[in-house]
Amino acid sequence: MHVPDPAFAARIRESFSRQKAMALIGARLARVEAGEVEVALPFRDDLTQQKGFVHGGIIGMIADTACGYAAFSLMPAGGSLVTVEYKMNILKPGRGALRALGTVIRPGRTLTVARAEVYAEDGSHVATMLQTLMALPDRPDRPE
Repeated sequence: MHVPDPAFAARIRESFSRQKAMALIGARLARVEAGEVEVALPFRDDLTQQKGFVHGGIIGMIADTACGYAAFSLMPAGGSLVTVEYKMNILKPGRGALRALGTVIRPGRTLTVARAEVYAEDGSHVATMLQTLMALPDRPDRPE
């Protein structure tokens, strides 16, 4: 897989450090490779819904982030991207710590398609996401 920016891992780590939403829920980058990023989320009771499972919105947050950074890893430096669409299926309740593995399915100059698989600490498959992202080649990955 062609990697346009050899410093992609440092760029992703720096960008992730600015994600206030990920800090809010306690998520961290567990692995960064070209076309593949894993986001880890320790279990916290305050991230659950009324039945004690990790809230679906939180599962979506880590899956979206894993896909986004997987796509970002294959982009040239100096650009950014945005999520334009995703569909997520929750396959079973999220119990305990979670991991979202984002993988690029098809990189593109304008649109990239990525997938995330979310797993619980016992290895059970919690959710699947399919996502489309749009490249913003002349827009840096910083607030405007």
